[in-house]
Amino acid sequence: MSDSLNSIPQNIVLIGFMAAGKSSIGKLLARELRWGFLDTDSEIERVTGLKIPEIFQKYGEARFRSEENLLVHKISGFTNTVIATGGGTVLNPENWNILHGLGKLVYLYVPLEIALQRAKEHHDRPLLSSSEPEQIEKLWRDREVIYRKAPVTVDTSDKDVQTVAAEILELLKGEHITA
Repeated sequence: MSDSLNSIPQNIVLIGFMAAGKSSIGKLLARELRWGFLDTDSEIERVTGLKIPEIFQKYGEARFRSEENLLVHKISGFTNTVIATGGGTVLNPENWNILHGLGKLVYLYVPLEIALQRAKEHHDRPLLSSSEPEQIEKLWRDREVIYRKAPVTVDTSDKDVQTVAAEILELLKGEHITA
């Protein structure tokens, strides 16, 4: 799947709604490129010693977003890394700007219905457990506007992770980040 590391940006930053496949696809991309992989939600859990739902329950979403922002600043010097962000990471304009400067932002699009189906398989989605269906739909619509600003969009519906990863690599061939 991978041609030349010189033909891929400094980093690949995956953004998108929950259950879009950011972590699974990110791990595969990192393996194919022989790059590092960072899942921002997993790293926040490691640093805080708490699962994401626990952070939301004990301290609220504002604390989680603060931890997220600290992490984005911490990784601002990373290279040769595939970064899978949490669904709300890029809602903070400061995070968006830092991540955009790190490499190529790739929006993994997933229709709301498919995201909800996939998310039901996991019980660690705090926004799902505390929200009504109408609120989740509004959240998806609001975030979609921001995600669409990414220079690359890949639809993950009805595709396996290998297909999506190959599509991303093909789309990024020849892309370079300028200093």
